Amino acid sequence: SSGINAEYGVIQSLVNSKNVIVVPGYGLCAARAQYPVAQIAEILTKNGVNFRFGIHPVAGRMPGQLNVLLAEAGVPYDVVLEMDEINDDFADTDVVLVIGANDTVNSAAEDDPNSIIAGMPVLRVWKAGQTIVMKRSLGVGYAAVDNPVFFKNNTSMYLGDAKKQCEALLEGL
Repeated sequence: SSGINAEYGVIQSLVNSKNVIVVPGYGLCAARAQYPVAQIAEILTKNGVNFRFGIHPVAGRMPGQLNVLLAEAGVPYDVVLEMDEINDDFADTDVVLVIGANDTVNSAAEDDPNSIIAGMPVLRVWKAGQTIVMKRSLGVGYAAVDNPVFFKNNTSMYLGDAKKQCEALLEGL
């Protein structure tokens, strides 16, 4: 477990933000974390946070999977945006919460011409004020390539089961 201090830090970051973007990936699907995430979104939105979701076209295991799961959990369609609609907004975003995504947020796609994912379109989460990455472990994603975003100064790792962590955040809110 990430511990109470990590949780508290994540909660403080979220409640003190004006703009928050969640970038979900296959890990959110696998953990079935969409329900607590939808509740977090609802609470923060009611408190005046501009809370949105950024969806990569190939996130999850099939196109549209994340849109369906978020809709199922009651997330309004108008806050679920495709990569092309939201990618320019990361620079004006206080906190990005990456939940179970890896390759789709890998800066090597843009910064490392020798990377096997060079040229792949990615969500530019590293441009936000703070990036919080929620995943089970520091392991690599589907493409089996390291993600430099995880090691940037404005990134914090919040490791563990996405559903349990989101439920803990929800309790803390």
